[in-house]
Amino acid sequence: MFAPPKIASTGPAVRCPALLVSAPASGQGKTTVVAALARLLGRRGARVRVFKCGPDFLDPFWHELASGHAVHSLDLWMTGEMDARARLHAAAQAADVILVEGVMGLHDGTPSSADLARALGLPVLAVIQAGAMAQTLGAIAHGLRYYKSESAGALPWAGVLANGVAGEGHAALLRASLDAPAHWLGALPRSEAMQLPERHLGLIAAHELGHAAALARLDAAADALAATPLGAMTLADWRARWSVAFAAPAAVPAAPALLAGRTVAVARDAAFAFVYPANLECLRALGARVVLFSPLAGDALPACDALWLPGGYPELHASALAARTDLRAQLQAHAQAGRPVWAECGGMMCLFDELLTRDGTAHPMWGLLPGRVRMQDRLMGLGMQSLEMAGGAPALRGHSFHFSACETPLAPLACTTPAPGSARTQGEAVYAQGAVRASYFHAWFASSAPATAALFSNDSCPQRLSDGRKQL
Repeated sequence: MFAPPKIASTGPAVRCPALLVSAPASGQGKTTVVAALARLLGRRGARVRVFKCGPDFLDPFWHELASGHAVHSLDLWMTGEMDARARLHAAAQAADVILVEGVMGLHDGTPSSADLARALGLPVLAVIQAGAMAQTLGAIAHGLRYYKSESAGALPWAGVLANGVAGEGHAALLRASLDAPAHWLGALPRSEAMQLPERHLGLIAAHELGHAAALARLDAAADALAATPLGAMTLADWRARWSVAFAAPAAVPAAPALLAGRTVAVARDAAFAFVYPANLECLRALGARVVLFSPLAGDALPACDALWLPGGYPELHASALAARTDLRAQLQAHAQAGRPVWAECGGMMCLFDELLTRDGTAHPMWGLLPGRVRMQDRLMGLGMQSLEMAGGAPALRGHSFHFSACETPLAPLACTTPAPGSARTQGEAVYAQGAVRASYFHAWFASSAPATAALFSNDSCPQRLSDGRKQL
């Protein structure tokens, strides 16, 4: 069982109604419910802030569209409890309702969504795909609520929303199976409106459908939710049932301006879309000037001291990226001048000589790293990771999630370490060529300001340690 460290609080608490929306497993509809609920409340004039539990880039696109605000991750290991408390406390001062989408199943992972709910006092709404069950809904809801309660303590509980329900008779059976009638928050029908489009990495980002088409999906889902007891609740009802006191976190020193005077260019478009808003915040807090550019739009590499190529979908835009021979030359000149490059996952894929898509087509890439990347038919890497840096800086925390594999003569400079409790035993390789560092590892920059600054500093080009330990 995950036990988060005790965090001292200072200052007055701020009260705001909140829910953590979870499920027995992935694929139950929790992303749709969170986005639909944010859209429904927003249409009524409520100020809604949405968060995502665990590492995720895709679900937040829908939540941002629904709420009109950036969506941040909360995780007791990757982002830390102090960061989570600070973000929730700030959101509670500006919001009428806070929604947090859980990750996978309620009790999956170490730490789990249930651990987060207990630590932060967030009432749990369980979305359960009930299309093929009746009274068993009650058993599942009971198990979700009381699993580990003797050892971990009571889980704050809001109730159950049944998804994929056939009709009123089916809903009546489901409702009667629950321990308490008040925990029935409604039934959503089987409907295309409750489905968001997907591909190999997860949901298709909202902006890829176009603003109008994506909003139409959210409105249809919000309309279906409006017919449930949950959807009919007023803000007064929310405050009466699910008000949470968000304590002010302990004061922490401001991040040192380790990147003051430095310009960091960040690729940002559909091919490089996997960017935590908090990572951009962290770079700016370290004193960096952040400049965004779009390789797909034909932008040149901006004048910069360092470059970040985030993850995304280069495999879907391989032809367009391969055609950017001008940008390839600019990137090579940047690296040859000794200016740092940090490339994560999809960003790293673009730096090899060649990218092979699933249909077997070979696309020439940008050639800063020798070798090729080949798309696979199965998941090749998943899990929380950490990366140690030389000099004693705290390790960077983050995660990996990829459907490709690289073939390169480069020996890994280092490897990440799977997080405690992870089912994985192998980390992700970190490759280096001159001033370039690249990995499938997605870093959460705020987990280690000194390590983040080192990634984008001239004096931190990677050095192989003589004893071969997993550090940079």
